[in-house]
Amino acid sequence: MKRFYTPATVLFIFLLDRLTKGWVLERLYMRSVQVLSFFRLTYAENTGVSFGLFRDKNLFFLVFSAGLVAVLLFVRRRIQAHGRAASAGLALVLGGALGNLYDRLAYGFVVDFFDFSFFPAVFNVADSAITAGAVLMAWGMRDDKSGPAGAKQGDC
Repeated sequence: MKRFYTPATVLFIFLLDRLTKGWVLERLYMRSVQVLSFFRLTYAENTGVSFGLFRDKNLFFLVFSAGLVAVLLFVRRRIQAHGRAASAGLALVLGGALGNLYDRLAYGFVVDFFDFSFFPAVFNVADSAITAGAVLMAWGMRDDKSGPAGAKQGDC
């Protein structure tokens, strides 16, 4: 079975998230810039989670995020045993969670900036990675036959 290089993907997502948020903090602080008719780069400080839910609960989400990362690292071999999609999803979730965790520790909030007129929330690279990663993990683990005991030859 080929192993998906999760650590490199986790690091790539984390660094991409840090670079984009660093640029936003330096160039876009407290501003919004129209890029396309349906897309803006809008500086936002989020102390809650997606869609602005649970505002001012940064400490809770800091602890929750750290716990999530710990649990995912603990069960990573089980997740990776489901194949490339689940493995890639795990890497995306971990990289994104670490990116947002960094923000919560360093700033007391998460820096958001992608603002689409047709979407109800402002978000960032880490949020995108977490969402895509969760979908990939769910898809990769969608039935018990794709797990380690029922893996078909050539699945991975």
